[in-house]
Amino acid sequence: MENNRPNISKRVLFVDDEENILRSLKRLFMAEGYEVITALSGAEGLTLLKGTETPVIISDQRMPGMSGAEFLEKSREIAPDSVRIILTGHADVEAAIGAINRGGAYRYVSKPWNNSDLLLVVKEALDKYSLVQENRYLTELTLRQNEELKKWSTELEFYVQQHTIDLTRQNKELKKLNEKFRRNLEEIMASMSGLIELRNRTMHSHSHNVAKLAAMMAGNMGLSSQDTETIIMAAQLHDIGKIGESDIAMTKTVAELSADEMAEYMKHPVRGQAVIDCMEDLREAGILVRHHHEWYNGKGFPDRLKADSIPLGAMIISLADGFDRMLHRELRSVESALNQVKTMLTSQFDAALYAPLEKAAREFFITTTSADDCMEVELTAKDLKDGMVLSRDVRTGTGLLMLRKNTILNLKNIDTLTRGFHLDPSKSGVFVFMKKTRT
Repeated sequence: MENNRPNISKRVLFVDDEENILRSLKRLFMAEGYEVITALSGAEGLTLLKGTETPVIISDQRMPGMSGAEFLEKSREIAPDSVRIILTGHADVEAAIGAINRGGAYRYVSKPWNNSDLLLVVKEALDKYSLVQENRYLTELTLRQNEELKKWSTELEFYVQQHTIDLTRQNKELKKLNEKFRRNLEEIMASMSGLIELRNRTMHSHSHNVAKLAAMMAGNMGLSSQDTETIIMAAQLHDIGKIGESDIAMTKTVAELSADEMAEYMKHPVRGQAVIDCMEDLREAGILVRHHHEWYNGKGFPDRLKADSIPLGAMIISLADGFDRMLHRELRSVESALNQVKTMLTSQFDAALYAPLEKAAREFFITTTSADDCMEVELTAKDLKDGMVLSRDVRTGTGLLMLRKNTILNLKNIDTLTRGFHLDPSKSGVFVFMKKTRT
């Protein structure tokens, strides 16, 4: 902002009809550094005032033609800010007071004057004028600054609004990208776990079941969404390290493995962690993958951790993994598998995790669909409808898992099934639940 602070001059106008008095005043004030202008009449004084800044005006009261009071009154119209002083004799004090009232005179000075007193009066008058100009400058400066601040405020508000709109748009785009990344990560993990299950047909849906059970257990235990998500990722990938095992070993139970096969089998938790450690977002899950075969009593592998030294997520996955193997590989019922788990508490499994497992297992594996209300129907991909529920896992002709049992169909996954069956035709159709029609 420009600095227009006023530079006040020391100009003084003296009006008197006597030249000798004007010469005397001029010598006195010029010696003190003042710029002095003089006029022999009120009319001449008014002319000199026009277009010239004159901080102080001093006029004699008794002059022919136009008195000092009249002159000061008229000078007020030309120079309203000038400080006016009237010189008067003792006989003209009443007229001087009139000049103060009508002409806005600052004060009067009696004749004959004292030079020192007159210099002091003029100095005070000049200070008064300077103060008025300074106040005016500051007032105008404040008004200008307020106008500029108002303008800046309006521009800033517009900028903030525009910036907010941009941030909102960017946040929406970022949210979409994050959601897409999350879906891609889930699909990658499902594909990776599917590759292991493809090699071992006896363990179809095992990784999915373990992830679902572990997620439900975590929910029953009140774990945070972040911890639950890590557990789900680790559960889906807990067997990824088995990619290096032989096909024969993959079909055997742990009890059936030879010494060499068992040594190879015990490496898969470490291999699993190593496989996914290159992905920063999976490193926490990798720790759980490494320890999902540790036992509560310290007799597990690979690090023989014990009790609370085992990560909670790893213990949850271990229990979900063991339960699903009992249920599907050993062909036990839910009740039988739960009873078997009870015998292994405090040795292989943490007893505190049994209640969350039991609740999750009963909710997940014991169907509430009444056989009296529904029946299973086999359909071709083209006959599938939005909202239908799968009654079995859907796999391609070569055994690749596409959708799992109990998935609710929508237009997107119906299109995925249609394309998948076109690329890798299945010998069977798609099995769904259908409500029975009553006759």
